[in-house]
Amino acid sequence: MNSASEEKKLSFLALGDSYTIGEAVPENECWPMQLVEMLNNVGKVFSKPQIIATTGWTSDELIAAIKTVNPQGPFNLVSLLIGVNNQYRGYSKEVYAKEFQDLLNQAMDFAGGIAIHVVVVSIPDWGGTPFAEDRNRDEIALEIDQYNSINREISLQKGVHYIDITPDSRLALSDNTLVTSDKLHPSGTEYQKWANAIYRLIAPIY
Repeated sequence: MNSASEEKKLSFLALGDSYTIGEAVPENECWPMQLVEMLNNVGKVFSKPQIIATTGWTSDELIAAIKTVNPQGPFNLVSLLIGVNNQYRGYSKEVYAKEFQDLLNQAMDFAGGIAIHVVVVSIPDWGGTPFAEDRNRDEIALEIDQYNSINREISLQKGVHYIDITPDSRLALSDNTLVTSDKLHPSGTEYQKWANAIYRLIAPIY
C-alpha cells in the first residue's frame, strides 16, 4: 500500500521504444527520469514514471504491450514517442498513421481526457548518427520527416503538446557526446536536452 505522501505525488506514464526506456544509458539518464527530477527540483513532485517501452518496438508492438500491462490511470502526465522502428523496418506509413492515432487516443484516455497533460515527442533521426555511416542518410531523413509529419498533424488535431527534437538529434554526427558507445542511441546529455524542452513546456501547467 502506498504511503499518504506517495499518493499525493503526481503520476507520469511514458510510452515508447528505445528512446523512452533509454537504451545504453543508466536508468536515471533516460529523459523521463531526468524530466521528473527537474520537476521535483522545483516542487512539482512526481513519483517515478511508469515506463512502457522496449528497444525495437513498433507502433503495433506498443499497442500490444499496453494491452498486456493495462496501466491504471488517470495519470497527470502521459508521453508518447513511437515510430522509428516502423521506419527502420519499412512499414506502411498509412498503417502507422492509424496506429499512432489509436495510441494517442489511448494516451489521452490515460490522461483523463486532458489534452494538455499529453506530450508527443517527435521521432529522432537515427540517420544523423555515426551508426548510419554506410546508409543513405538523405533517404532516412526524408522518411523520418514523413513519419513526423504524420504524428505532428494528428497531435495538433488532438490539441496535445508536441515537442520537435528531431533537428537536434541530427547534431550527433558531428558531436559524439550526444550518442552512446553504440553510436546510435542518444546519450544522457542528449536526453537532458529533450527533458529541458519538455520541462519548459509543461512545468507551468502543474
